[in-house]
Amino acid sequence: MNNKLTVNAILGLNLGEMYGKYKVYLKTAENLHDKAVFNEIPYELPRFNVPYFDLVHKIFIYPQRVKKLLIKDADLTHVFSQEETYLLNRINFNSPKIATCLDIIPLIYQENTQMSLKFLKYSIDGMKNADKIITISQHTKKDLVEYLKIPSEQIEPVYLGVDSNFEVISPDKLNNIREKYNLPESFILYVGSEQPRKNFQSVIKAFHSLIKTYNLKGVKLVKVGRPQIGEADRKAIFDLIEGLGLAKDVFFMDYIPEEDLPSIYNLADLFVYPSLYEGFGLPPLEAMACGTPVVTSNTSSLPEVVGDAGIMVDPMDVDALADSMHQVLTDEALQGKLRAKGISQAKEFSWEKTAQKTWKIYEQVLNEY
Repeated sequence: MNNKLTVNAILGLNLGEMYGKYKVYLKTAENLHDKAVFNEIPYELPRFNVPYFDLVHKIFIYPQRVKKLLIKDADLTHVFSQEETYLLNRINFNSPKIATCLDIIPLIYQENTQMSLKFLKYSIDGMKNADKIITISQHTKKDLVEYLKIPSEQIEPVYLGVDSNFEVISPDKLNNIREKYNLPESFILYVGSEQPRKNFQSVIKAFHSLIKTYNLKGVKLVKVGRPQIGEADRKAIFDLIEGLGLAKDVFFMDYIPEEDLPSIYNLADLFVYPSLYEGFGLPPLEAMACGTPVVTSNTSSLPEVVGDAGIMVDPMDVDALADSMHQVLTDEALQGKLRAKGISQAKEFSWEKTAQKTWKIYEQVLNEY
């Protein structure tokens, strides 16, 4: 007899993300496999690439497909993708409803078109129909209460975890990765996109100060991650690098296999991440787990993740960013302190804890339904 919970899991589009909603689902399902069976319902792109058809597909066609794929007598419905919470407006589910919200960045930064913003607000209206909303940080919960006026008691923060392969690796096992990617002997690492809120241009400017103002020679800057911006915006970044005379000192690796990333963190002298806004911020956590000193922002959710295990600065203060980077790179005692604290802080976050907290929310919602 199967006593496992049955969960209709609405996943959204699988973008093959290193971070993001699909990974949250995978790790949750993986760690709850002995307690729950997840009926996966992914989002599939419409077949016709014509104006507004995607909107028609979302509102009229996809909900009908979801209805057909639902297990009618499931114990729970969990919408893991905030883009698909509009379904809670379109479908009458016969079970308690849970929605996961990573962040409301598109609403705060208004980087979308008017049409997509309207649809985002429609999705938010659906999210409000959930019996419980899971956020990935206290800061995202605060945003939902402040911007969307959702009652605090409806929202439960559940931190993300860090994969076990992000760990300190002995130097003799790192040579192959250094050679594979032709990595410099000494480098500062940034992992992420080049979207404006990621503030990568400040990393470039601070790195320039290290070389010119602090006369720190021999260190390079390595950037890992897809750009996720248009060609014109990326050209502006390359023009900045060229204008500052850094063309030979900044290395771009737009994509690397996820299994190679822990080694790259281990090889770095410093990890820098001055993002303006993060729903959680996995890269600093991964860096800390690998024993790499971290300099990051004092904004959004990042203080929750990093605690006192890294150096936090105002992300808009390039001089403060450069000064902190210089301190870490030139002070061996500080490096050792940050490494030890970072490893300890990272142990507080695991996907097992994420799943356990999610399970408690499942139980709570079922008991109250």
